[in-house]
Amino acid sequence: MTMPETLRKAVLVTTVHRGVFFGYMKDDQGEVVTLRDARNCVYWSADARGFLGLASNGPTETCKIGSKVAELVLRDVTAVAACTDTARDAWEAGPWS
Repeated sequence: MTMPETLRKAVLVTTVHRGVFFGYMKDDQGEVVTLRDARNCVYWSADARGFLGLASNGPTETCKIGSKVAELVLRDVTAVAACTDTARDAWEAGPWS
């Protein structure tokens, strides 16, 4: 079941294990976050301008982004950053290299 667009908050989440993930916030329990329609960033290039650049502008063509999964529970969360509309659109655009 897809959440209405008005209820979907696009976020970038980092973990203590150096994971970087994009998705739509379903649940936030502090160090445990559940995302819907989640993807991981395997590699970001310098032109992405760091992991906060992924939240501000989204991934570029030279970033390596994983496939989408319906739901993902992340543990040991270190940061949750709200994504801009521009970043959200870039994450959703695909295809990826």
